[in-house]
Amino acid sequence: MTGITKDMTIGEILRTAPQVAPVLMESGMHCLGCPSAQGESLADAAMVHGMDIEELMAKIEAL
Repeated sequence: MTGITKDMTIGEILRTAPQVAPVLMESGMHCLGCPSAQGESLADAAMVHGMDIEELMAKIEAL
C-alpha cells in the first residue's frame, strides 16, 4: 500500500486507508480508537507495542 509512512499518525492512516486497521489489530494494536492513538505516529505506536516498524510497514505494503 503506497502512501502510508511510519511518520503518519494512526488517525491519518485510518482515515486515508481504513483497510490497514486489520493489519494493525492483528499486530497487537487493539486500541485504534483511543484518543492517544489518533495522534500517535505509526513508528511511536510500534515502539510502544514492542513491534519492529519495518516488519509492520512490510505487512502494510503487502496490502
